[in-house]
Amino acid sequence: MDYRFEFRPYRRLFKQPLRTHHGLWNVREGLILRFTDAEGRVGWGEVAPIADFGTESFAQALSFCQFLAAEITEETIAQIPSTFPACQFGFGAALESLTLPLKGSEDGEDLWATRKQSYLLPTGMAALVAWQDPWQQGIRTFKWKIGVAPLKKELEEFETLLRSLPKGTCLRLDANGGLDWDSANQWLTMCDRAREIYPAKVEFLEQPLPVHQFDKLLHLHQQFITPIALDESVSTFPQLQDCYQKGWHGIFVIKAALAGSPKQLRSFCQTHPIEVVWSSALETSVAQHFIRHHLIPSLPQSDRAVGFGVNHWFLDTALNQPNFEQLWQSL
Repeated sequence: MDYRFEFRPYRRLFKQPLRTHHGLWNVREGLILRFTDAEGRVGWGEVAPIADFGTESFAQALSFCQFLAAEITEETIAQIPSTFPACQFGFGAALESLTLPLKGSEDGEDLWATRKQSYLLPTGMAALVAWQDPWQQGIRTFKWKIGVAPLKKELEEFETLLRSLPKGTCLRLDANGGLDWDSANQWLTMCDRAREIYPAKVEFLEQPLPVHQFDKLLHLHQQFITPIALDESVSTFPQLQDCYQKGWHGIFVIKAALAGSPKQLRSFCQTHPIEVVWSSALETSVAQHFIRHHLIPSLPQSDRAVGFGVNHWFLDTALNQPNFEQLWQSL
């Protein structure tokens, strides 16, 4: 079947630069896709690449969309190469949202209740204030980026933050692959000790070492009590498969918008006993809605909070709204 294909780029400014080991991130760019079938029904998708995570660049994704004809077929979508995983996801999501029924309720299932979402804190001591309002709103899981300042300073800030967090709080530490072997061991030693001292707990340490140090990541996973979660190491579907085949049976942090074909990802998660934490790629409500209503409800459920508490990082709110036609017209 042929579908009318349209796309519009977006450009979103952060309220303040997002600091990770990869550097400062000031602007989020992506593409909103719109499919229309012969009966006038519309399907929505989003291409939200992050080149630092192993996807195509925004410029490559834009060129790819510009190259396509105004009419697109399912065969064309199936032939999108694995080197364009963000495009695979966006086009696959647009097709599924048009042709398959919703899996989740429109008013939101328990999985997406405030208590079950992870809230991204700013780096450094700004986190000491930033957790308080979301805590009052019911958030109990927070994510804090590390590996962006000197080790001694960050460890001191970490202890200060843990002392301030109430009982019942889970803190996720995300290094974005920015630690070396010695600093990773120091962090994990501190995390293990903190479990015996502070009422808040460290849920896991995410991607402490670079992607190419898989054997060392596996060793850390086996050596410490604090769990290790892979993120950049499993950004795309081939990486996910590779780490599983190499023996990783810990936590997989999956950014579905970067992982490639949703059909392929769904099949893998349905047939392999992996522990998944769903995480945002700082996409708009278009991709978030697909992940929420089409992808996650069709897979084994987890008690871990989903990592989609990120919309507060952006200046605009137009791309967070659930009315996609209005969102489309705002671009």
